[in-house]
Amino acid sequence: MSTFVQKRGAWMGFALAAVLLFAVAPAVLSEFRLNLLGKFICYAIVAVGIGLAWGRGGMLTLGQGVFFGLGAYIMAMHLKISDAELRGDAVPDFMSIAGIRELPSYWVPFTSPLVTILGILFIPALVALVLGLGVFKRRVKGAYFAILSQALAAAFAILLVGQQTTGGSNGLNRFRTFFGFDLKDPANKQMLFFIAAGVLLAVVAITRQLMYSRYGELLVAVRDQEERVRFLGYDPANVKIVAYVTAAFFAGLAGALFVPIVGIVSPNDVGIVPSIAFLIGVAIGGRSTLLGPVLGALGVAWAQTTLSEQFPSGWTYAQGLLFIVVVGFFPAGVAGLFALRRRKKAADEPGAVVDVEEKELVT
Repeated sequence: MSTFVQKRGAWMGFALAAVLLFAVAPAVLSEFRLNLLGKFICYAIVAVGIGLAWGRGGMLTLGQGVFFGLGAYIMAMHLKISDAELRGDAVPDFMSIAGIRELPSYWVPFTSPLVTILGILFIPALVALVLGLGVFKRRVKGAYFAILSQALAAAFAILLVGQQTTGGSNGLNRFRTFFGFDLKDPANKQMLFFIAAGVLLAVVAITRQLMYSRYGELLVAVRDQEERVRFLGYDPANVKIVAYVTAAFFAGLAGALFVPIVGIVSPNDVGIVPSIAFLIGVAIGGRSTLLGPVLGALGVAWAQTTLSEQFPSGWTYAQGLLFIVVVGFFPAGVAGLFALRRRKKAADEPGAVVDVEEKELVT
């Protein structure tokens, strides 16, 4: 497939997605359903990063809840401080109830909107950079990396539960404003949806650029033949760190948007279970593709919301069964099935050449 055709298809896809998100969705969905879609979009942003790190880089990231939680709690802390300032209180309401009369020192920087935004952008990425240097430089990979990342998610959730100054197991909730905008105003809720939709399109565009660049080829090479890449003079650890930090950056953004859209964040949103849920959507959609993680995350989130209302005790089992079936029998996900069909159709044509990217999807 020529580069021109690929670019034209990409632009058409982005245009269609923009029309659906910015015109069709607000027109046909109720305020509640539009807000729910905004929540699902936050999950999709996380999934895009997982697709890059896991699908292209081979890193089974079971701890994205850590970076999602960092972005979420930074945003939540700023919103609670803003609410307290509106009431003329020195500390947020839950601290007053707990008998805390002075704002904790690590809350103070986030009284500033600028510092809050910079913290959301850089703190998850910096944490991922430190972890990546400590893990990948020591050549930790495979199941060991997966277990370590999952342990970090569990430790982070336990830490939050034990902290009174972050709301403990109840988390942070009841936000009234978002950088000066009233969160009860339907127009502002729609604005948040548009921001989330714009961020999703942006992270997909960034990921596509990385996938189809020289770096993207090198990332796939590290996934498939790490020792050969090292023999050619590249450091596989540096290649992995870039993907890992990028995925953490996306997760931090998603967490920050999740807070004003949903109105609450707690340890239940950042621990092992949500980290695995992120992964399930990516696996079902197709981890090696660009749009597979997005569609998988949206589909799984919608199914969870819909089916859990009707079968609250059965959704967890259905989710686990679906994950086992996909990993065991369709490792490339739903998107891989379509790629396999195109590949077979192209192979039947005389003199046809199969696209290397399509081969990669089904291996």
